[in-house]
Amino acid sequence: MITPAFAQAAGASSGSDIAIQLVPFALIFVIMYFLILRPQQRRLKDHQSLMKNLRREDTIVTNGGLVGRVTKVTDDAAEVEVEIAPNVRVKIVRSMISEVRVKGAPVKAA
Repeated sequence: MITPAFAQAAGASSGSDIAIQLVPFALIFVIMYFLILRPQQRRLKDHQSLMKNLRREDTIVTNGGLVGRVTKVTDDAAEVEVEIAPNVRVKIVRSMISEVRVKGAPVKAA
């Protein structure tokens, strides 16, 4: 029914077929880079610059939702002293600070 010449021609594959099959995977990787990886890297850079520029009297918000005023900052330590109520000071790890507000900035309405 099928001639031997036709069967041999159908089984042969070339290098361009493999390249065509890999194009969708490369396209997906490029899309993932621009939609996920690149914005995440930008957020990480912004957070690191916030932590570098942290100083006394800044109002901060922690990942847990605590709002406080920075009372002590040291360059070499990974901790910051924050006043969360009058005469109540706690030490917070710098990486747990999610937002730095300007002095006297009002609390955002929910």
